[in-house]
Amino acid sequence: MADTHDSRKRKAGAFGGDDSSKRSKQQPRGKQGKGSWNKNAEAFKNRSIQPGDSGIWATCDKGREGKCIAELRDLFGSYAEELYSDQLAAEAMDVDDDMEMDLEASIKAEVEGIKKPTQEPLFIPIKLDVQCVLFFRTRAPIEPVSFVRHICRDALNNPGRKRTRFAKRLSPMTLMGRASEEGLDEVAKKVLAPHFHKDPPEHRKFAIRPTLRNHNVLKRDVIIQKVAAMVGHGHKVDLKNYDDLIVVEAYTNVCGMSVVPSDFEELKRYNLAEIFSPTPKEQPKAEAIKAAPEETSNDAKEVAEEESETKPAEVAAPAEETAPAEPAKTESASTENVPAESTEVAAEVAEEKS
Repeated sequence: MADTHDSRKRKAGAFGGDDSSKRSKQQPRGKQGKGSWNKNAEAFKNRSIQPGDSGIWATCDKGREGKCIAELRDLFGSYAEELYSDQLAAEAMDVDDDMEMDLEASIKAEVEGIKKPTQEPLFIPIKLDVQCVLFFRTRAPIEPVSFVRHICRDALNNPGRKRTRFAKRLSPMTLMGRASEEGLDEVAKKVLAPHFHKDPPEHRKFAIRPTLRNHNVLKRDVIIQKVAAMVGHGHKVDLKNYDDLIVVEAYTNVCGMSVVPSDFEELKRYNLAEIFSPTPKEQPKAEAIKAAPEETSNDAKEVAEEESETKPAEVAAPAEETAPAEPAKTESASTENVPAESTEVAAEVAEEKS
């Protein structure tokens, strides 16, 4: 029995008992080193949208977020090489020069395991806590509006060269800020100035299109009023024939803004799925229901016009009378002034109604 008791003590000490040596090696909770804190802050920044960012919103079907990120990363990278090849080549040369100038320091940093990429990627996907919506953070030389517009224009001009399956709408954001009235003012000042605050002044027609996702701080009407006030005098609101469309996107605690040209509707509001496979337009009910031939409808229009020109009693009297013509004349002498054609048409209409 004593041996059994001693063996239990040994097992407890080895697997489930108090191991003071292991505890002493572990760092107390809440007392992390400065380096680990900096790493966590940097990781959080890369995983979230920050004020001052620029980027592109993207939508997709539910459950297709991962595949949408993969195909947009390839699509964006391909167009970036096509549009910004010179700038990217210049960046690569600058990086090579820096490495040659301080080769010893770069080797030392690599050995120590603290070397970081000299240039962050052009597109960083950020996963959000809402379904069907993605965000790609961009950096220079990418200009979100012209970049997205070029992609959609290329898709419209080459409908047979479809390069996406899951991506739908792309919404470029020139600048992101905090989703508050103060943050909206700061973003609007920087984004609107190149378009509406030129010297000499240039009068523009504009419209405002706000979109809110998981956000209840800024109301739609407040956004429209504040942005319109920031546009300034000398410009006119035109919801259909605008020169510039101001797009505002608010999501949880951030908001973004951009100004897009007047071909926004032509490019299907930057919706790639609509460009490649347009949704059929709904026909009006009057066109969908064809109850009679065109000739019948034309006759009905003529009868309606004649009835509007004459009094109802004067037109309806000959159709309702079953007696000979003479009593009808004595009852209302004004029927003699009614043209024969109108009375015949009215009679035919009355017979059809009966």
